[in-house]
Amino acid sequence: MKELEFAEFYRSSRDVCLRAVLAGVGERQLAEDLVAEAFTRAWAVWPKVARHPAPRAWVVRTALNTRVSWWRRRRREVALGEGHDVVESPGGDPGVDPSLLALLRQLPRRQREVIAFRVFLDLDTEATAKALGIAPGTVTAHLSRAVATLRGHLVPTPEAGE
Repeated sequence: MKELEFAEFYRSSRDVCLRAVLAGVGERQLAEDLVAEAFTRAWAVWPKVARHPAPRAWVVRTALNTRVSWWRRRRREVALGEGHDVVESPGGDPGVDPSLLALLRQLPRRQREVIAFRVFLDLDTEATAKALGIAPGTVTAHLSRAVATLRGHLVPTPEAGE
C-alpha cells in the first residue's frame, strides 16, 4: 500500500516540484538532481510526508535545503571565472518559458523561492511562510518585489507621447 501511495504521489507531483525547484535554483540539471534527492528522502520517511499538510511543499523545501547543504560542502571548490558559460540542456525546460527562467535567475534567492512556492506550487501566503520559515509579511514583500521586477521586464511600457 505504501509503495502504491508513494508512486501515485511521485507521478502526480514530480513535474510540479521540478518546475518549482527550477524556478528557485535556475539550473535544469541541478533542479533535477535536487528533486530526485528530495523524493528519495520523502520515500524514506513517507508516512511522515504523507501526513504533512502540503507534501509537495515538503519535497520542494527539502530540495532547496539540499542545495544549501551541497553548497556548504562544495564552497571550498574553485569557482570558474566570469568568462565561462553554463551549458543549457538541449531538451529545454518542460513547462517553463526559457525567457522567464532567465529572468527568474536574476532575482535574489529568497524572491525565487517565494515565486516557486506561491506560483509554481500554488500555496497561499501562510503555507509559503511556514514552508520557508519566514513571516507571512516577508512572503508578501518578496512576492511584491519579484512581481514588480518581472513585470518591468515582461510588460511593455507605452512610449512617451503615444
